[in-house]
Amino acid sequence: MSSRRDFLKQAIFLSGAAGFSAAFPKSIERAFSIDPEVGTSWMDAEHIVILMQENRSFDHLFGSLQGVRGFNDPRAIRQANGNSVFLQTDAEGATYAPWRLDIKDTRATWMGSIPHVRYSCVDAWNGGNFNNWIDAKRSEEKEYAAVPLTMGHYTREDLPFYYALADAFTVCDQNYCGVMSSTTPNRITFMTGTVRDHQNTRSKVYIRNEEIARGDMPWTTFPERLQKAGISWKYYQNDLDQSGGMNGEEVGWLGNFGTNVLEFFRNYNVQLTPRYGEGIQEKITALATAIQRTHEEIARHQGNKQVTDKLHNRLSSQLSRMDKLNAKYKSSQGSLSELSQEEQEIHRRAFVTNDDDADYHTLETIEFEDNGTTQKMRVPKGDILRNFRRDVRSGKLPTVTWLSAPGHFSDHPYSPWYGAWYVSEVMDILTHNPEVWKKTIFILTYDENDGYFDHAPSFVAADPKRKITGGASKGIDTGLEYTYVHDGLVQGVPENQTRSGPIGLGFRVPMILASPWSRGGWVNSQLFEHTSTIQFLEQFVARKYNKQVRETNISAWRRAISGDLTSVFRQYDGTRPSLPFVNRDKYVESIQRARYKEVPSNYKNLGAEEIALANRDPRGSGLLPSQEPGTRKACALPYEAYADGALAHHGRKSDLHMRVGNAFGETAAGFPFNVYLYRTKETTASTAPSQSLPNMISATYAVKPDDELRESFDLEMFSDGRYDIAILGPNGFFREFKGGHDDPEIEVACSYERDGKGLSGNVQVSLTNKGKKGYSVEVVDSSYGSKPVTRTVASGEKVDAVVLDLSKQHGWYDFTVRVAGAAGFLKRYAGHVETGQSSCTDPLMGEAV
Repeated sequence: MSSRRDFLKQAIFLSGAAGFSAAFPKSIERAFSIDPEVGTSWMDAEHIVILMQENRSFDHLFGSLQGVRGFNDPRAIRQANGNSVFLQTDAEGATYAPWRLDIKDTRATWMGSIPHVRYSCVDAWNGGNFNNWIDAKRSEEKEYAAVPLTMGHYTREDLPFYYALADAFTVCDQNYCGVMSSTTPNRITFMTGTVRDHQNTRSKVYIRNEEIARGDMPWTTFPERLQKAGISWKYYQNDLDQSGGMNGEEVGWLGNFGTNVLEFFRNYNVQLTPRYGEGIQEKITALATAIQRTHEEIARHQGNKQVTDKLHNRLSSQLSRMDKLNAKYKSSQGSLSELSQEEQEIHRRAFVTNDDDADYHTLETIEFEDNGTTQKMRVPKGDILRNFRRDVRSGKLPTVTWLSAPGHFSDHPYSPWYGAWYVSEVMDILTHNPEVWKKTIFILTYDENDGYFDHAPSFVAADPKRKITGGASKGIDTGLEYTYVHDGLVQGVPENQTRSGPIGLGFRVPMILASPWSRGGWVNSQLFEHTSTIQFLEQFVARKYNKQVRETNISAWRRAISGDLTSVFRQYDGTRPSLPFVNRDKYVESIQRARYKEVPSNYKNLGAEEIALANRDPRGSGLLPSQEPGTRKACALPYEAYADGALAHHGRKSDLHMRVGNAFGETAAGFPFNVYLYRTKETTASTAPSQSLPNMISATYAVKPDDELRESFDLEMFSDGRYDIAILGPNGFFREFKGGHDDPEIEVACSYERDGKGLSGNVQVSLTNKGKKGYSVEVVDSSYGSKPVTRTVASGEKVDAVVLDLSKQHGWYDFTVRVAGAAGFLKRYAGHVETGQSSCTDPLMGEAV
């Protein structure tokens, strides 16, 4: 193992900017170069390998990547104050744009985590206003509190391994964490489809790490369903979180960082693992010492009732914890043989550790030179992927594999960017035998965003108690995906930390699918979230093994809007894809050396003129980060979404009509519509920032395929009596409607042209004049350079098909409809027309127009 350990040492010291680009792409290139059999597809895979890493947002990691919906997004949401979502303002009025965290010349990767607990997430989301990131996500480290760290991001120069991985395979740029909260709730959603102990609104909601860490979660997990269906699976880690015999430094390098949440579920009996009792005994010893100290403090403060009352409360809490620890220790004294065969089997499969390696709990010291000074560092001595490596090489890899990295390899901001080594080593193991990789799908994703900003708005469940927050198709109970202050109080959450708000979705996180059927640097822009992986496994088992394994914990709301990952893959036709962008740097820098660099300071508090310029000319201003130029291949998506707005009810209401078609049959996907009402008299924000802002109402609607929803808003809701409404959906879907009671009596509808085979890829605009005079209507391309189209529509006339040819712009459109003489009237439509065929990413984002 000496060569592997040398490689590990290299990974620890080489920065993303150079070491990773010099060493790691070999594993990517090998995986990229292995061809599957011609005519095969994802259904011919035999192994699904799943790794969920820690705490990074999509923009933070991939906002500058070519082709994805990142920093060049031309239709990013507008905040209530009129600013782009990329311009975040704090309570003191300071405004910041995203700024680069230089991984090699600053200590950026050593600055730790920023708030990502439940209440900080809800506060940043802020009722859908998406405008409270700076204050909600401010670092709790005093040294960094003034740094708007949430807006920090990396580039290819900082993290070339991850960019190379995206170049070689398929990156999903509309993938969201499942829960608007921290690590553990997201991970139990990833493994079970829910954070509720029962699928009804009266059940307990486990939406914070602390409640889940108590253990004894009672509901069924997806691995158990695989087990019942006879589908082989394993969960690999070097060691468990709840094991004894390791100090703090060892836990960071050798434990699983608590990321295998099966440890917290009752049916897996983690207490019967060999070192569980030892770990509990260590906690008992430490708590006994703490109890003794509390007794001593009480004795010292006799006569001071105020102090002793607090100490007695502390003592009561400590004694209660001791009772629970003693009970846990007693339970650890049982025997695995006392369980049923099924219970023993899921226990063994869930807790595959490297305990047969004499060095699996051992660190060794290595040395390196830093500016003439010898530095020392402790690293794992054993092979932290030992059993996974052995099963792959011996042909015993199960059908479904989950992996948990130790904390220092998990990409968590508490540790520097060592995770790329772990990912690369997994791929190196899988590609060691090309016959294995030919039949493998590797899913790399992240549990949540930590506290890092992402500009793409969350698609959330509506509050069933407040109609103004949105709705869903008939048969979808959004209440299952909503939680209230009371739910937190029941779980013992302090009142100041409880929030009413949606359970999900959370914020965007990275996801890459590497396989022989997802090669070539593609982008997939279907809405995915943590239950999408479960839904994919359902599809895979059904189609490959003809067995029905369904996760009943996944709500109807999630199934309506969340894809199942199958749109990522393409049948292999024998062609050899090419790498679109791999750019290898030759220089070497050290992550460890960066630890002693300066705190990054290249952020800027923007003035009023700069803010105005950034809003007016985002790309030309030089004040916002940019993306790598160019487009990429885009996966075909099963979307057919429509939204139109019109004045109705004798000029008193603005009507919205949201519809989802069924052009793609069984694969057709539902669609979420985020609706923003600007300049309203009220707001949906539940945790508004302290600065005074114009009000905005945000709502989300989930519509199933072949269904529609209609919504009306009184003009009296708007502060000036004039409606100003925007609608956003996945993959750049955008609508904007402005007007008032004096709107021209012209009805506008946008649809997709059909041909004999389905959708042609073009857009058609219908114009209906319901007034008593004629109108001159102009349809103007706002982004892609097509010539404007003008139509005169007589009284009572309907112009059915003003067809806009999108063939030269790959199905992308962005046009505005205006009526001569009606300055305040505007209807804007933008997005992409899906045809069932692959396309390319938005050329406007790629500056290719």
